[in-house]
Amino acid sequence: MHEEEALNDNHPGPNHFELDQTGGDRKHRNSTYAKRRRVVLKYLERNYGTVRDFCQKHKTTLRYILWGTLLAGYLAMVIAACGLNFHRALPLFVITVAAIFFVVWDHFMAKYDHRIEELLSPGRRFLDSHWFWLKWVIWSSLILGVVFWLIFDTAKLGKWQLVSFGGLIVYVILLFLFSKHPTKVHWRPVFWGIGLQFLLGLLILRTGPGLRASQWLGKQVHTFLEHTDAGASFVFGENYTDHYLAFKFLPMVVFFSAVTSMLYYLGLMQWIIRKIGWLMLVTMGSSPVESVVAAGNIFVGYISPAHLLTASVMSAPASLAVAKLFWPETETPKTTLKDAMKMEMGDSRNLLEAASYGTSSSISLVANIAVNMIAFLALLSFVNAALSWFGNMFDYPQLSFELICSYIFMPFSFMMGVDWQDSFMVAKLIGYKTFFTEFVAYERLSKLVDLRKEAGPKFVDGVQQYMSIRSETIATYALCGFGNVSFLGLAISTLTSMAPSRKRDIAAGAVRALIAGNIACFMTACITGILSSTPVDITCHHIFENTFASGLSQNTTDVVSCCQSLLSSTVAVGPGEVIPGGYHSLSSLKNCCELLKPSTLNCTWIPDEL
Repeated sequence: MHEEEALNDNHPGPNHFELDQTGGDRKHRNSTYAKRRRVVLKYLERNYGTVRDFCQKHKTTLRYILWGTLLAGYLAMVIAACGLNFHRALPLFVITVAAIFFVVWDHFMAKYDHRIEELLSPGRRFLDSHWFWLKWVIWSSLILGVVFWLIFDTAKLGKWQLVSFGGLIVYVILLFLFSKHPTKVHWRPVFWGIGLQFLLGLLILRTGPGLRASQWLGKQVHTFLEHTDAGASFVFGENYTDHYLAFKFLPMVVFFSAVTSMLYYLGLMQWIIRKIGWLMLVTMGSSPVESVVAAGNIFVGYISPAHLLTASVMSAPASLAVAKLFWPETETPKTTLKDAMKMEMGDSRNLLEAASYGTSSSISLVANIAVNMIAFLALLSFVNAALSWFGNMFDYPQLSFELICSYIFMPFSFMMGVDWQDSFMVAKLIGYKTFFTEFVAYERLSKLVDLRKEAGPKFVDGVQQYMSIRSETIATYALCGFGNVSFLGLAISTLTSMAPSRKRDIAAGAVRALIAGNIACFMTACITGILSSTPVDITCHHIFENTFASGLSQNTTDVVSCCQSLLSSTVAVGPGEVIPGGYHSLSSLKNCCELLKPSTLNCTWIPDEL
């Protein structure tokens, strides 16, 4: 027994052999894996340099292949979308065609710029040699064209287009009379600036495609900004719209700032600004820096659709025209076109960092808007209380800031083409915008628009409640700008921090800048007054003419709709003192009154046509 135990101790059993064999297999496998790994790494090390050299040598070709593949995929997607529903895919098709055109144009001009200049040089020399008499022919033709256009347009739409045109002339004369250097005025940028305003307004306000494009673009901007609601509702809760300015509008500023920063990182914003700046430089002859800055200001601040979008574009050439007239240059600009067109891509290293930077940079803007609204509305309340207290001493407690502004700015609003009755209300809005901010003015304007849409009485206890659509449109353009005391202080502090040595010069030109900014907006409003007329009113003029004069059936949807619009905009003071709205005749008003028999208007008060 003891011998068997000793034998077992000296000779391990089957379990010991299995363990040794398993451990040996594991070591063998690890060794094999390590050898294979070293072989793979050596292979990659040997071929990495070859792959890198190949990529470096053919990087242009590889880039073309990559972009070509992506472009082919995108075009295939566009074609497929157009095949499924062309009407639905029309905006995508137009954007694609426009992008391809401008990209091809840029490459074409960069490659053949000198050849094109040589090709056009004979024509340029011909124009230079005959420019003395050609310019008189051109200017005479333009003046005659404007005169005849005003004659026919006034005969069609009414006299208020002439009032707006006269107001535009008056503003130009006033700017010249109070110019810093009247004898140094260069008139080419002035006339071209007004001309570009007119052409832009004509395209957008008087042509069907231009109007539809403006409305479509405004709708897309509005839809795009509505995505802000996702972030606002998450942060502030479902009832965030109860505080519209703080939780609805200000988040839009943050979102828009982030998107703008991303577009700058991609270079798209610089490309658009360069194109608009080049157009102003070529047509107006303004300095390169002025052209680029004016183009860039189109995309600063304003994020509202339709009319505000149009006003921002039209105000760019207007600002240059007013600046050249009110404070003309006396020295030659040192910055060249090539230097002005160079724009940095930004310091962001990727798209996410650009978005974060844009969001962070909006904090100061949002805070500035919020605190200014709080401070200035509080000041407005205090000023109104103080004026009412002072007026009460003379049995006139109605004295207020709005009342004072209505008389100070009434001539300016009337010269824009606003009818006499509405000019006092527009003057109040201009006062809000000038002494406070445009946000306060637009907030007041939105309330007036809502009251008009409700179609209630136009006068309550002798106080006018709302304006006509034409007056609202002109006011929208007149208020679209940074010409207010609040922004002036912000601009002075910003420019002073950028150029401390020019602090005194910046402060000295501040008041002129405020005046020039407002007049530029007023001139844009004058152009709008010349070109715009309420589409409903234009259509209703023809409907009334064809219906009441020809004896056709009057109880149609179009006639009833036009009559309701006419009656809601009519002012009735008493017998014989009735003013029809929409520039309609008393005869049309009487026919509509007899047709609808409204309870808000006594039809016997309407006098016969003179």
